[in-house]
Amino acid sequence: MVNEQKRFALFLATCDSTFVKKTYGGYFNVFVSTFGEEGEQWDLFRVIDGEFPDDKDLDKYDGFVISGSLHDAFGDDDWIVKLCSLCQKLDDMKKKVLGICFGHQQILSRIKGGKIGRASRGLDMGLSSITMVKDAVKPGGYFGSQIPKSLAIIKCHQDEVLELPESATLLAYSDKYNVEMCSYGNHFLGIQGHPEYNKEILFEIIDRVVNLKLMEQDFADKAKATMENAEPDRKQWQTLCKNFLKGRSEQV
Repeated sequence: MVNEQKRFALFLATCDSTFVKKTYGGYFNVFVSTFGEEGEQWDLFRVIDGEFPDDKDLDKYDGFVISGSLHDAFGDDDWIVKLCSLCQKLDDMKKKVLGICFGHQQILSRIKGGKIGRASRGLDMGLSSITMVKDAVKPGGYFGSQIPKSLAIIKCHQDEVLELPESATLLAYSDKYNVEMCSYGNHFLGIQGHPEYNKEILFEIIDRVVNLKLMEQDFADKAKATMENAEPDRKQWQTLCKNFLKGRSEQV
């Protein structure tokens, strides 16, 4: 018997920068190289440009990933409202959805009834350590048999989940934010940081934001300094995200 090819979709909520296009061929390739595996089919929907799958095609997919975005976590642009509506349907279908940054804050928490808004302690940029909630992260779950006490991840956001809905399970927090990772049942997983980012992608974003005069140079220098002698726990994030998306293990 031949195993049916697994199929995933990326909902891209940001535009490709010139640097990312030139270096990686676009964010789509960054995500697929991080979360994809040989033999899978990955489709791209630029939701920020109004590209969405038809409702009748949703059942063809094994899982979905929602990217980060420069848009506010509480915006009501047409495409954001449509994405929320689509994720409501995926929730009803119990489809696997991995929400990253904007996807974590805005879409998953929003449709589940959480409170989202500007980060109470301000912009977070650079490498940060987040702490796992001991009783919520179980052996044999997304992390596998070894549960880390904390993980380093690249952060790049100015909004946050202020209050989780009752249906959420808090999986990780940090000194700066109460909600760094959470799940809703076994089909929705939200991560505030960027498991797909590397140092050069982060630094290019920082430089671009400084050039737009949206960030002071001093803040930018401090953000870059977080990665002078440290790096994200990329392999462990890949394991977690792949296990979740491919349904290899369940957290709760």
